[in-house]
Amino acid sequence: MPAYLAKKLALLIPTFIGITIVCFAVIHLAPGEPTALQADLNPKITQEAIERMRSHYGLDKPLTEQYFVWMKNLMVLDFGRSISTDERPVWDKIEERLPVTIAINVAALILEFLLAIPLGVLSAIRRGSLYDRTVTVIVFIGFSIPGFWLALLCMDFFGARLGWLPISGIHSLDYDGLSLPGRVWDVARHLMLPVLISAFGSLAGLSRYMRASMLEIVRQDYILTARAKGLPERTVIYKHAMRNALLPVITILGLSIPGLIGGSVIFESMFAIPGLGQLFYQAIMMRDYNMIMGALTIGAFLTLLGNLLADLCYSVADPRIRVR
Repeated sequence: MPAYLAKKLALLIPTFIGITIVCFAVIHLAPGEPTALQADLNPKITQEAIERMRSHYGLDKPLTEQYFVWMKNLMVLDFGRSISTDERPVWDKIEERLPVTIAINVAALILEFLLAIPLGVLSAIRRGSLYDRTVTVIVFIGFSIPGFWLALLCMDFFGARLGWLPISGIHSLDYDGLSLPGRVWDVARHLMLPVLISAFGSLAGLSRYMRASMLEIVRQDYILTARAKGLPERTVIYKHAMRNALLPVITILGLSIPGLIGGSVIFESMFAIPGLGQLFYQAIMMRDYNMIMGALTIGAFLTLLGNLLADLCYSVADPRIRVR
């Protein structure tokens, strides 16, 4: 196992470098520059001032030189300064918002798996029953509803009409004056809708994967042998069948980790949550190259980390593929 881990980690380095090269090139090939946006906001700006701004941000250098400078700074975890009015370090801005994004998406991911796995297992066990058909209809309705539209409906119903849940921000105006339990409950109320809506959108696909995997596993010979030996049905299903049926779900878990950032752009913008997704969207609108590259770099790291965790979980879930 240590040799296997060392090999996987060694392969991550060139892969990560390749991802950064592609992202850096695509960002700079897109039309428009930060200086162009600032020039549009100031019609009296001169060409000389624009060139000074390009020189200040390093945009007057060749693209390859810009990349090597950025990569050199990345080696010491320096993402540069934001190309915006505040010109704050990119890492400082990411560090402020990343915990909020991770907390929301990890909570949604845990809720999604806690609901989808039992739903898929029970649907496979009770295949063709009223329960199976009902769950299938419900989850596919959720799958077909656009997430942003469902979010707007929930904001209107639970927030505007009933007034049960807040629909913007992560805490109330009187947050500082609340007790510790009151602060926890206040934050939980603000994040309840984003977490539930985010989990509901992925519930259908994951539960269907689990159901299909379980239906294939329960027809295997070793499951028939376990039943023939007189093992309790609960042991056969949850100890022998479900463990092997988790392999496709583990793959999805590895692919879900990068969504901790990418999937937050819409919900954080709609619910005015000060997370990394909202910051990434604002950076795109402002053509903030350094900020965009900082967010994409973290996304690339999470993607590679997800693939590595999926490989490790394979060996835990199925000893037949364990690497010694």
